[in-house]
Amino acid sequence: MLKLGVNIDHVATLREARYRGRDHGEPDPVAAALACEAAGAHGITAHLREDRRHIVDRDVWKLREVIQTRLNLEMANAPEIVAIALKLKPDIVCLVPERRLEVTTEGGLDVVANERALSETRKRMNDAGIEVSLFITPTPSQIEASAFVGAQFIELHTGAYAEHFADPEARQVELERLIAAAKQAHQLSLKVNAGHGLNYENLALLHRVPHMIELNIGHSLVSRAVTVGLANAVTEMLRLMEGYRG
Repeated sequence: MLKLGVNIDHVATLREARYRGRDHGEPDPVAAALACEAAGAHGITAHLREDRRHIVDRDVWKLREVIQTRLNLEMANAPEIVAIALKLKPDIVCLVPERRLEVTTEGGLDVVANERALSETRKRMNDAGIEVSLFITPTPSQIEASAFVGAQFIELHTGAYAEHFADPEARQVELERLIAAAKQAHQLSLKVNAGHGLNYENLALLHRVPHMIELNIGHSLVSRAVTVGLANAVTEMLRLMEGYRG
C-alpha cells in the first residue's frame, strides 16, 4: 500500500500571515495534523526551517505529543536544528537543502558534495533511534551517495516531473528518470519516498514508479481543503493512491 504523508507547512504559513510572532493564532497546524490522521493519512510532515517562517518550535513539540501515526521532520543539516531533532525524536527526519530566499524547497540535497557531514548527522540520528531520509534529485550519483551515507530512505524530488506535466514529451522524460531512480535505490537497499509538486492531476501517472513507500504532499491538499475541507481533501488523495502495486 502506498502511504500518504501530509505536509502541514502551508497551514502554518496561513497562520503566520496574520499571527507571526504571537504565541497563538489560527489555523492551528497541530489541529490540521490530527484531522488528517483521522481522515486516514499515514503520517505528518513538518519542516522546521532555520528562519521559522511557518512551522515554529512549539508546533513540533506539540506534534510529537499528539501524533499517533508517523512524524517526519524536514530539516536542514544545521547544528541548531540537528540538536532540536535529537531531543524531539521524530520517527524520521528528512534532510533537505534550505535557502533563505526560496519560496519552498527548490531542488534536492547535494549528497555527493556533503557526504561526510551527512554521514555524521545520519549516524547521530540513527544512534538516537531516528530514521533518516535524504531529499534528492533523481540522479544516479546522488542515489549512490545516499547509500554510501547510510540513509534508510531517499525522497525523490518530483518537482521537475510536476513542472513538466503539461508537456507529454518532457513529462515522459521526467517520469522515466523517476522510474530509473527508484529501481537503482531499491537495488542499493534504499527505501523510496517521493514528493514536491504532486497534486490531484499528476499523481495517477506516478503509479508507474516502482518501490515507493510514501508520498509527501502538502500544498495541493491544503489548497483543495479551502473548498472541500481537509478531511475530504485527504480522502480524495488517498483514493487516487489506491491500487499502487509498487
